[in-house]
Amino acid sequence: MPFPTVSRIESPRLLLRPVLAADLADLLEVNGDPEVTRYLPYPAWQSLVDAQAWLARMEAMAAAGTGQVFALERRADAKVVGDLLLFKYEEGSARVELGYVLGRAVWGQGLMREAVAAACAFSFGELGIRRIEAEVNPENVASCTLLQQVGRASCRERV
Repeated sequence: MPFPTVSRIESPRLLLRPVLAADLADLLEVNGDPEVTRYLPYPAWQSLVDAQAWLARMEAMAAAGTGQVFALERRADAKVVGDLLLFKYEEGSARVELGYVLGRAVWGQGLMREAVAAACAFSFGELGIRRIEAEVNPENVASCTLLQQVGRASCRERV
């Protein structure tokens, strides 16, 4: 069974929904910042061509049934401020990997913590996922801290 297509995950300030071609300008603003992509496994996007190539890879991943990427749309103004990826889905072990990126303009506001917590809660609940993994550069202190906080909260909620 492929990774199910999810149409929306909601949190207080964000709507997590499938990425659209219309989101690429906002996502270029995010992924075009070398400080944002500093710890990511790809260089900063240089143009809309890079954004379109990324979207094509994300669409192919979804078509293969191995994951889905979500735009992080701020409810207040419908601005896309980042994305969250659930990928490398393994049905037999009910596991998935998590990746994410957030625009520097909204760092420190708790938006990614909110998005990750909502995606984890939805995955453990609605999707029946038993394990979520994230590979993080240990120098990325903010991401390590976020994952520790969300992981502890998720474990407390499930006990």
